[in-house]
Amino acid sequence: MSFLIHTHNAIFKTLDRLLGGWFLGLAARFVFAGVLFVYFFASAMTKVGSGIFGFFQPSVGAYAQILPKVMEEVSYNTSAIAFFPYKLIVYAGTYMEFLLPILIVIGLFTRLSALAMIAFIAVMTYTDITGHGVDAATIGGLFDRDPSSLITDQRTLWVFVLLVLVLKGPGFISVDALLGRWARR
Repeated sequence: MSFLIHTHNAIFKTLDRLLGGWFLGLAARFVFAGVLFVYFFASAMTKVGSGIFGFFQPSVGAYAQILPKVMEEVSYNTSAIAFFPYKLIVYAGTYMEFLLPILIVIGLFTRLSALAMIAFIAVMTYTDITGHGVDAATIGGLFDRDPSSLITDQRTLWVFVLLVLVLKGPGFISVDALLGRWARR
């Protein structure tokens, strides 16, 4: 029995030594890129106008998605919404949905970007529950035997991938690591 324990420990200590400094961060960024990057990019695209200059002006849909209750109060007239704080929130939410996923995928300011993305997901979840009035089945719950709830189950997994990046960093194959090597010269 001690041979099995010794062999087990030797194998996994070796794996940890070989992969510990770079693999988890790279794998988490790869999972984020494969599962969430296109999701957030497509969502961000629904929040900007059409054409080149449309990118610089959030669409009515952006206001409706980010501030549903405020939009109802002003009968979907965005000109009736005050810049501070509401339009500022829409601008920040729209452009962070573009910027943060790009920073995470390339591994630039990864820990801060992942932490900001966790906050973004928390605000998104709050807006979905309170502003869009999703039902209990969509919200779901942990330990409920149903892995298909769109909010609790999916977003818990999203946050876990981002939490790995906050705690472990982006790994050696990232812009952060490249900048770190350059700064040490």
